[in-house]
Amino acid sequence: MSVVIIGAGHGGGTAAAMLRQQGYDGSIVLIGEEPHPPYQRPPLSKGWLKGEVDADALTLRPREWYGEAKVGLRTSTRVIRIDRDAKVVELSTGDRVSYDHLIIATGARARKLVLPGSDLAGFLELRTIEDAEAIKAWFKPGFRLAIIGGGYVGLEVAASARALGAEVDVLEREDRLLARVAGPVLSGFFREVHEEHGVRFHFGCDIAGFEGLDGHVSGVRMANGDVVGCDAVLVGIGALPNDELARDAGLTCDNGVVVDAEARTSDPAIFAIGDMTQRPMSIYDRSLRLESVPNALEQARQAAAAISGANPPKPETPWFWSDQYDLKLQIAGMPFDVDQVVVRGDPGSRRFSVFHLSGGTVQAVEAINMPQDFMVGRMMLGARRSVDPSRLADTGIPIKEV
Repeated sequence: MSVVIIGAGHGGGTAAAMLRQQGYDGSIVLIGEEPHPPYQRPPLSKGWLKGEVDADALTLRPREWYGEAKVGLRTSTRVIRIDRDAKVVELSTGDRVSYDHLIIATGARARKLVLPGSDLAGFLELRTIEDAEAIKAWFKPGFRLAIIGGGYVGLEVAASARALGAEVDVLEREDRLLARVAGPVLSGFFREVHEEHGVRFHFGCDIAGFEGLDGHVSGVRMANGDVVGCDAVLVGIGALPNDELARDAGLTCDNGVVVDAEARTSDPAIFAIGDMTQRPMSIYDRSLRLESVPNALEQARQAAAAISGANPPKPETPWFWSDQYDLKLQIAGMPFDVDQVVVRGDPGSRRFSVFHLSGGTVQAVEAINMPQDFMVGRMMLGARRSVDPSRLADTGIPIKEV
């Protein structure tokens, strides 16, 4: 028996380890396009940019582990085709590798902004170690960075850039930060914090193109003619699933590869995990594409259990986190169908949480420097029991007793 894993990121690396932990003794081949063994990506926008972590701290496991675990790690290698009939993957090297089970973990890529001037030099991306290293070399006092998109990655980079002395302008199409992923309370809080650190925000931006000087970007031009000067541009307007291999192989896709609760695709021999999947989320009675490490790890466990014959893991509620300045934001759940928002604590203290309710049931919690509220909020989500909003808002009542 053999398992081939396409994508040597956090999800793919974890799937290989989980297969061995669950007693799978067949062949495992892990194939990745980057030259590195699997590593963590979230610290790239935070600790790596600020020089607080190195490559060893990012790496999930030492390279020698793969040899000891008899996992065939093939780096700097791209899969160009999946032949489902022959159960073979074709590689950029010309090799063909057969499989009994296949796990696709190819992640997502940054969405491009194609406008006049977007072919100039000076556009930055943050997906790999090499991207982060290139960006870190730019950040210094006096450097002007324009960030397009006021989402979590953009704000994390803004915080790191300000810590290194760079000037930062954030240009957002909507009228507030985090418009797609957070409520107004959290949006307003983060705007205030970033402005205190010198970040400049521009809302309602209709970007028409980019100015250039000697082939390098020098400014972002608005539809009204205004120009925000810069030395580089980071575009953070979301990500697209890397599902081309799956589509070409005829697997069912819909904004990502469609999978079931075992991370199994429309082909029973093929699984897909991570940012590039459209997965069921029974707690909300819908399917979602989630871009988070916890999601990739949960699906890695699901696929490994299904392949090895182990008991399936207990379903998890989705959760996320973001580190900015001295703030740790932890989020559990998704604010679907919310009819009431309860703020627990004082945002001015920089220790508070926001609970999103639907009919008295917690749908999501956003906790700033409040890890216990986050943990209890996750339990509330899983329990699906109604809570008393007035008790939830009363910080005199311990969260465990609400």
